[in-house]
Amino acid sequence: MKYKSIKDLNASVMGFGCWAIGGTWNNVTDEQSIRTIKEAINVGINFFDIAPIYGFGNAEKVLGKALKGEKRDAINIATKCGLLWDANDLSRPAQNNLTKASIIKEVDDSLTRLGTDYIDLYQVHWPDPNTSIEETALALAELKQAGKIRHIGVSNYSLEMTREMQQYVEVATFQGLYNLLEQNPTSYHNIPLEYRARDEALPFCREHDIKYLPYSPLMQGLLVGSLKLEGNWDKNDSRAANPKLNGPAFEPYFYCVEELKALAKEANIPLAHLALHWLVEQQEIGSIIAGAFTEQQVRENAAFVDSACSSELLTRAESIVTKWNLD
Repeated sequence: MKYKSIKDLNASVMGFGCWAIGGTWNNVTDEQSIRTIKEAINVGINFFDIAPIYGFGNAEKVLGKALKGEKRDAINIATKCGLLWDANDLSRPAQNNLTKASIIKEVDDSLTRLGTDYIDLYQVHWPDPNTSIEETALALAELKQAGKIRHIGVSNYSLEMTREMQQYVEVATFQGLYNLLEQNPTSYHNIPLEYRARDEALPFCREHDIKYLPYSPLMQGLLVGSLKLEGNWDKNDSRAANPKLNGPAFEPYFYCVEELKALAKEANIPLAHLALHWLVEQQEIGSIIAGAFTEQQVRENAAFVDSACSSELLTRAESIVTKWNLD
């Protein structure tokens, strides 16, 4: 495994995205997720990105169970705050809440579910338009001073919001949507994004010594190369709500991936490895937030470090994506 520095954290370039282990993706059980997390640690992955909203608290509980008995100071836990759900009606949309009182309660709930007394990286999940950034930042600073969190990150923030946050606390990471197919995306699951990843956020991160944490690096499995044009999942799978992966909007992404698959085959490299190398070679990138819910998937993700990928191959891949004008 390769590692990158996120301030004083030694983080594996291949991170483990924990959305799937919450139990809202098809055919994912807690027992299987625990085995997968154990295998991730075995292959050198030490960065686990999670959030309370994943599985409505279940993902954090599963990760906590999986990490029992592991050496805590060798593991980086990156969880989030700011999205609250109604336990009496899980069908209701989550509510944004980054008030001080809510954050203080959330961090204690997360610590309990995770079975730990500190969080390595605490990230605001989505902006809260009803709470001042100053209030949020000062609450995070208080948690850091108390030793409950080590570093602070933002997720899905605009650069303007991030600059304001920096007036009060040090920001270690900027998490956002970014992959070979979605280089400057304007939305995620129909939610507008207030940053352009490659053109704006990455240069900002380079300037301010912030690591960019790309989520959906394989575009929720599309860049593995095994999806069909239709019929990939049922309505119970969270990916069924991604308009880019369903219906007519999916077609250009699908056919672009078909061309990328041919290129990867020519180069004798798995398509997923090609997509992961494209990210890792960018200096602003920290840990890649890649999901996995089987031991085989996590081994395949980690194995990308052993595959050869030239700069010429990455340039050819970019040319294919540019031709399809996906953003």
